[in-house]
Amino acid sequence: MDALTLADELALLAHDDAGTDRLGWPGLDHGLAGALLLDLAVAGRVELVDDRLVVTDPAPVGRPLLDDALARIAGERKLRKPQDWVTRLAKDLPRRVLDGLVAAGVLRRESDRVFWVVPRTRYPSPTGTEPAVETEARQRMWAAIVGDGPVPPRTAALLGLTRAVRLHRTLFGDLPRQRVERRLDEIGAGDWGSAATRRAIEQTQAALLTATTAATAAAIAGATAAGA
Repeated sequence: MDALTLADELALLAHDDAGTDRLGWPGLDHGLAGALLLDLAVAGRVELVDDRLVVTDPAPVGRPLLDDALARIAGERKLRKPQDWVTRLAKDLPRRVLDGLVAAGVLRRESDRVFWVVPRTRYPSPTGTEPAVETEARQRMWAAIVGDGPVPPRTAALLGLTRAVRLHRTLFGDLPRQRVERRLDEIGAGDWGSAATRRAIEQTQAALLTATTAATAAAIAGATAAGA
């Protein structure tokens, strides 16, 4: 498989060893949409202008999901905030990302029913052990958290994503929480990439938090209304 996208890495990290999704909806959906935006920012295809996402280079990246997202952003007449694109790109995104990982042989798909009634789909590794590409992502992130030096842009972006969807608490649960949060603050403010990319990550983190909170609140309100 070609080098993983940030969405691929986030999807792998979001599933446990049994292939079960730790984040669920809306966390995984919106997190993957944010990953597309950050990959485009790191690749120099988009940047923020007055808090709106602007295409600076329409040339395809060479990855279907990224190129689809780039084309949608470029084809929109109205400039939109990252939050708008997070919600617009999220639809059906987990399935598309996971299908790509299955097609590449990184994961396999298992479908069954819980108590013979509730359908369930899981995405474990074909070998029963953690995929090597996921291990590599974990090692990059761990080295960044326990170290104090500069962090590559993609690793900083991936750490920002995991923090925005609150997955970092699981990934770094063996480390003191205050230490992890302090290091994440340092990485977010560090001189590891262009100012435009750092700003895109900051805005996408904020967009993910806003979009995920709003979607969760709407789901709770709908469930409450249905049960009334």
